[in-house]
Amino acid sequence: MENIQGWTALVTGAGSGIGEACALALSQAGARLVLVGRRGEKLEALAAKLQTPAHPLVLDVRSRKDVESSLASLPAEFAQVDILVNNAGVALGMDPAHQTSLDDWEAMVDTNCKGLLYVTHALLPGMVQRNRGHIVNLGSVAATYPYPGGNVYGATKAFVHQLSQNLKADLVGTRVRVTDVQPGMVETDFSLVRFKGDEERARKVYQGMEALTPEDIADIVAWCVTRPARVNINVVEVMPADQGFGSFNIKRR
Repeated sequence: MENIQGWTALVTGAGSGIGEACALALSQAGARLVLVGRRGEKLEALAAKLQTPAHPLVLDVRSRKDVESSLASLPAEFAQVDILVNNAGVALGMDPAHQTSLDDWEAMVDTNCKGLLYVTHALLPGMVQRNRGHIVNLGSVAATYPYPGGNVYGATKAFVHQLSQNLKADLVGTRVRVTDVQPGMVETDFSLVRFKGDEERARKVYQGMEALTPEDIADIVAWCVTRPARVNINVVEVMPADQGFGSFNIKRR
């Protein structure tokens, strides 16, 4: 195992769900945490739970200027980030492409693609210089398996996958590793956000089945970053036992 005791991990979207669970798991493994999110009270509450030092950082990853300035001015104790968990992401709506909101499309691209790029670009040079680091990108099975209404969300996760693979290609010969974790259905606020607060519709997504939990994904992330330094886990695709591969979408006439 790679001992990450005393390493610094930065988790985006740390205020709830998978991000919160990843922060807890990495803290239990001995890493100090930079907790990035938009809700300061959530970050402060999480910091109080951790076993290791934590620095809450209220930040919207969609703002390139704010990302660059905030990450360049981290306190000295947290400035050398060894593990980056790019978890911040969003899905909005499930309308077909010809009926959906362009604002929703832009919000998904801005968060899932551009936000991930801004944070990665700010931290990767330091990892390469120190010849130590691990970038974990939270993707989705939607990157590979399209479904009606998935349109731009699936496309953004395909971007995350391809970027992860290309980063790995660029980093050959360094001790900086890259992993794309692609979950299926995980019961979080994901669907509540997707359906813009419609609790009944969000609840039906997981009704009658047992979805993955945020802790399941955090366990995978912690396992990936604690493999021996010679080992790079390229891609992890994981679904609940109650989820499988859908049939082709066919319109009968």
